[in-house]
Amino acid sequence: MTLRHLLIFVTVCECHTVTEAARRLYMAQPAVSLAIRELEHHYDVRLFDRIGRRLHLTEPGQQVLGYARHILDSNEELEQQVRNWSSRGNLRIGASITIGSNLLPDMVIRFKEQYKDIQLRATVDQSLVLEQKILRNELDLAMIEGLVHDETILAQDFMDDELVLVSRPGRQGLPEGKVSLSQIQDLPFILREKGSGTRELFDSVMLTHGLLITPIWESISTEAIIRAVSAGIGLSVLPLRLVEEELGQGDLERISLLETEFRRQFRLIHHKDKYLTTAMKAFIQHCLPYESLSRSLD
Repeated sequence: MTLRHLLIFVTVCECHTVTEAARRLYMAQPAVSLAIRELEHHYDVRLFDRIGRRLHLTEPGQQVLGYARHILDSNEELEQQVRNWSSRGNLRIGASITIGSNLLPDMVIRFKEQYKDIQLRATVDQSLVLEQKILRNELDLAMIEGLVHDETILAQDFMDDELVLVSRPGRQGLPEGKVSLSQIQDLPFILREKGSGTRELFDSVMLTHGLLITPIWESISTEAIIRAVSAGIGLSVLPLRLVEEELGQGDLERISLLETEFRRQFRLIHHKDKYLTTAMKAFIQHCLPYESLSRSLD
């Protein structure tokens, strides 16, 4: 017994003749009659009495009709609810702390304006934590800072980013103009915690120059670091996007370096074996204009 058998049976019940049911279903009359016989054989009951030229349901036939309509209605509801699920439903995204605090709100608002049926669920955490969530299928997509650490994760650049060395106004005793790494290596630093993309880039650049900076403070809060730097407790390297306001207001001062600069990519990641739903593809495409915008601003 299949949905096809039930559909033919219900149509015959509504039309009261096999001929009319065959016409409505665009089927040959013998095929309709065969489906009814197969259904009767399956349940070992007679479904119709033929009186004159019309078919009349038997008592078992009436019972089968009630179930058949319920099953077909449930199947139709299933089709409507699930068939377009990939373009509706939920989308689980992650964002690093820098991206989550600076870019994510605007990205979500714009995405929802275009895709109202997709429910976004966002997680903001360290880049390394988001990678682990991607590997455990706890997130569909994530936006991270810097490098990917697992070969099963695919990454696509979507925005350039720059970190800057900042201090309180007055440069904390450093000379005017650009300074060398050797001039700052012994100064106190307040840095993001290990595992963050910002910290990973800073440590990597320092190591390429044979330097290792041990911070006097570590924090997961960029705002706390900004306040500590503006109070003169130490220097820090932070995303330019997150300190532009403080630099403009004179609460912080940017210090340029001679030997190097801190640049990286924001990356959109997903597992290589993850099926890309319509919603996921839409969000990936939604991120691409940000790449073009960032490049035009450089």
